[in-house]
Amino acid sequence: MDDFVRDKLTEWDLSELIETFKAQGIDRESFYFLDHQDIAVLIPTVGPRSKFKKRLKSLKKEQKPGNPEVVDSSAQVCPSTSGKSNKGKRRSDLQGESSQWRSPTRKPRLDTKPASFQEEILLSDVKNIMSVVHQKIPQQDNKLNNFLRRKIDDLETDKREVVGVFGKTGAGKSYLINTVIGESNLLPSGSISACTSVMIKVEANMQNLKYEADIEFITKEEWKDELWFSKNFLRDSADHKMNEDEEKDRKDIVEKLSVLYGEDWDKKSPEDLMDDKYFKEIPEFLNSDRKMLTGKTTEALSAKLVLYTKNGSKVKRWYWPLVKCVTIRVPNNDLLKHVTLVDLPGNGDRNKSRDKMWKAVVGSCSTVWIVTDINRAATEPEAWEILKSACRFMGNAGQCRQIHFICTKSDESSKSPDRPSPTDIRDFILERNVDAKKEVIEEFSKLNKVKKHFSDGSLKVFTVSSFEFLSKTVLEPKETEIPELQEFLKGLNDCHSVTLNYVKGALGILSQIQGARLRDGADIKTAVCTDFGQKMKDALDKVRKSMEETHQAFEECLSEGVEKSKSSCGKNLKSVIHPNIPGNEFHRTLKSIVQHDGTYKTRKGKQINLNMKLSSCLTESIDEKFKKTFPNEGECGQFNGVLNLFSLDTEMMTKEKKYKDVKLQLIFLSTEEDKIKTKLNKIIRNRKKMIYSSLTTTIETTMQECYDVAKQKKGPGSLKDMRDTINDYVLGSKDVMFQTAKDDMLNQLRALMREILEVLEKTMQESIDLSLKTDGVSIPDVEIELEMVKNHYKELMGSPDEEPLIW
Repeated sequence: MDDFVRDKLTEWDLSELIETFKAQGIDRESFYFLDHQDIAVLIPTVGPRSKFKKRLKSLKKEQKPGNPEVVDSSAQVCPSTSGKSNKGKRRSDLQGESSQWRSPTRKPRLDTKPASFQEEILLSDVKNIMSVVHQKIPQQDNKLNNFLRRKIDDLETDKREVVGVFGKTGAGKSYLINTVIGESNLLPSGSISACTSVMIKVEANMQNLKYEADIEFITKEEWKDELWFSKNFLRDSADHKMNEDEEKDRKDIVEKLSVLYGEDWDKKSPEDLMDDKYFKEIPEFLNSDRKMLTGKTTEALSAKLVLYTKNGSKVKRWYWPLVKCVTIRVPNNDLLKHVTLVDLPGNGDRNKSRDKMWKAVVGSCSTVWIVTDINRAATEPEAWEILKSACRFMGNAGQCRQIHFICTKSDESSKSPDRPSPTDIRDFILERNVDAKKEVIEEFSKLNKVKKHFSDGSLKVFTVSSFEFLSKTVLEPKETEIPELQEFLKGLNDCHSVTLNYVKGALGILSQIQGARLRDGADIKTAVCTDFGQKMKDALDKVRKSMEETHQAFEECLSEGVEKSKSSCGKNLKSVIHPNIPGNEFHRTLKSIVQHDGTYKTRKGKQINLNMKLSSCLTESIDEKFKKTFPNEGECGQFNGVLNLFSLDTEMMTKEKKYKDVKLQLIFLSTEEDKIKTKLNKIIRNRKKMIYSSLTTTIETTMQECYDVAKQKKGPGSLKDMRDTINDYVLGSKDVMFQTAKDDMLNQLRALMREILEVLEKTMQESIDLSLKTDGVSIPDVEIELEMVKNHYKELMGSPDEEPLIW
């Protein structure tokens, strides 16, 4: 980078881009030759990009007379106007502004670039068009202007798919993620033991070209609670013989406190350990702030990040015990553009804050990768325990569509005197891969509890070798199945749907703006409004009737679940608080269950959850019905596809001649109908998670009083006292507790039904009123922009020479 580039960016109030341009080696000559593609990559954010392009264009105009070699390489192409004449078009400032989209000497980039990149350029074009239109809308504070500006703002949506990655330590999760996304040293792995309590998210950095780590800490109050629990655990464990799980828990606590505080922590009280002096090197923890780390390379970032994600002996203090989550952002990575990979602890966390985040992230996963060593793929208990314990959070209480069981290290144990040649080794690996897949599929078919949430078609098994993918020693890259995972991530990014939705929405808004300028058709507008009144009523009635039938079906299922819960609660309770374990060994476990309000995670990954056990008859009574009503898979849509019943027939009306004077408004209303359905499907998808989970959370809330009393039981006989307290409370409240859980869920379902109807009616009625009952006296002419976006839409639909279906 030279002074010219730095000075220009500073002069244009874009100094935040200096580091980006410097990293890409932009000097004076290349600055002038930046084209649309280059600018889109350098400046992903629309606002600064629009400002830069306008300044660069003006600079080139200033330089052209004295420098004929400088060409307007950023100029865009105005698409064909389908042979329509420009005769009679307004020659005004508006047309002058629109001229920035045209260049008579240049062919569209879309002719020569790959499809995904073509669409990226196209989307950028349309966004820039809408940015200009937004600025043209008069600033007068009236309903129509405000409505149009809001609609343009709402075109921007953040599509993000979350892929959760589970697996025990040593299974190769980090190595797999690094290999798939092409960043060999991003996530730490190797001889230093990983800290499994830290959740690590990996996503694209869309703002600059640096590697970044955003570290979120638990709160001081949460750490203080952990200290009290840890101190009490260590004190109580000294009074009796510990079982295997308790001994490992004790070692974990000692390790956690030692890496953070050093050697003398055991001589200090929890209050002493909360002294600010212990956290002076991480003031962000004290101030409840996030800590940002950056690096120009993965190695530079990892060197800084290791203190917050790993354990080891090279430094005196490690801070991972205080970390809640780390988000790593990677520059220039198309696989992560709309995808977040999350390296997840197995079955939640004892810390309430981490556990809440774990459940939320698992519930947001559209796909989960369960990673395990190929040598124990079908028999690894922890991998299958993760799936069984987390399935409800991924299924009915989540949005997971696919489970990928990934068997790693498929190349290991393949070398043998019996297999002397590379060909023999390759054949052995491929044969074992086939066997491993069959074994995993067979094991999955036995998991009836999991299959209540997922179909057989949800599972796909991969047998991968990161080592062979990188080294190509024996296997071809395709045979390592890493490319297949990469293609899967590319599919999740699905830039086409993002582009299509934006362009279609933009086409609708521009149609409305241009239609609002027309003075003709007053009578037909009145008639259409009257028709829409009846159509709205009929469409809403169909939706309401379908949802009422669904509500009634759930009420019947839950009524059976309540009765079964009452009759089975004693047996279910006994299975948790009276297991087939000697009392002296179970004492500590039950105390942990009570201390953590009904939950406990064993060292082998199994989760004990008394609240879930008590609510199991309720959830089981609706599992099948809930999966069909709110499917994660398939195309039928949420709430039994109820939104498909809502239609004002706007698209059909655009084809009829009698509506030609309101055709532009009808196009807008058609796109609005699609947008509101998309919005509502997202609302329903998120709310259904809360509705399903409410059965267990209501039980947990009801049981809180019981847990608080049981926590006070200490000394000899405390095991019996805790058992009696829990038993008496459950049996004494069963007639109310389960009915309350049922009522709470149905009330939440009813509230969702009301919201769906209200949003449909309010949103569409507002659009109808402002589209057909308001004249746009001060609305700008957008005929040129409308024609351009229309052609972009046709190109996306693969029919550049035909009229769009909605036209």
